[in-house]
Amino acid sequence: MAEKINFSHRSVLLDECIENLNIKPDGIYVDGTAGGGGHSLEIVKRLTEGGRLIAIDRDDAAICAATARLSDYLDRVTFVRNNFSSAAEVCRELGIEKIDGILLDLGVSSYQLDTAERGFTHNTDAPLDMRMDRRGELDAYAVVNTYTYEELRRIIWEYGEDRFAPKIASAIVRRREKAPINSTGELVDIIKSAIPPAAREGGHHPAKRTFQAIRIEVNGELDAIEPAIRNAKDIMREGGRIVIITFHSLEDRIVKQTYADLASGCTCPRTLPVCVCGKRPEVRVITKKPILPSAGELEENPRSRSAKLRVAEKL
Repeated sequence: MAEKINFSHRSVLLDECIENLNIKPDGIYVDGTAGGGGHSLEIVKRLTEGGRLIAIDRDDAAICAATARLSDYLDRVTFVRNNFSSAAEVCRELGIEKIDGILLDLGVSSYQLDTAERGFTHNTDAPLDMRMDRRGELDAYAVVNTYTYEELRRIIWEYGEDRFAPKIASAIVRRREKAPINSTGELVDIIKSAIPPAAREGGHHPAKRTFQAIRIEVNGELDAIEPAIRNAKDIMREGGRIVIITFHSLEDRIVKQTYADLASGCTCPRTLPVCVCGKRPEVRVITKKPILPSAGELEENPRSRSAKLRVAEKL
């Protein structure tokens, strides 16, 4: 059993998520990223005895914390330790054929960032880990110490969108030739040494983008998004909602493009007199533009500043 955890996490865009889920008291809902249980609690409060919440998270600390937070509603909640990309499979294994909505709050939680030994943050010195699921074989140490220069450059460029990716990757490779890189503190120093002093002034921490890139690689975060949306759509009842919060442009782009693809109809050339592709819209995009945090939420929780909420409804 996981240790007792003080899983501190402020639920971003909470009211907006609940409103857009259109919760039915007897419906079946999935919180694919239960975290500390903030969104889950507000969902389950609105369910009657006929309703059900499937709360999924791959972090054992999150499952422990969410179970404690939802202790008054355990008769209508099922907790599952798994990746949100497997939500449809989890539901089928539980004998659930159709759901009425799913919520995904992507990215890293406040607890994971604030717990130094998890190695997610560049602000404290800790072992190189960054695994959301601590059962996973790949960790940040392996990425930093075994990936080739080209692999490091690619993930820092693609996942971190850092223009200094070649310099940072070169610095990592040179440093580890002397000895393995063991801690986040060592990695921060290497990244700082690779970035010109002028570029380190003001703005984001110089290691932020590289840490984001390594975390995404370790946890396969981007690879899970599109399959999760498509699989959730397949088990969604008509009128059910897919509600997703993203925290950076890479995630948001995948959500937006997947929604758009599912919402598109016939793709046949206009020159054809009749449709031969047979493609029909499967969802309706509710949010033409993403919902952003209010000024009040930004003041209360600065970490919400990059959050975007997008919603699609099953046709």
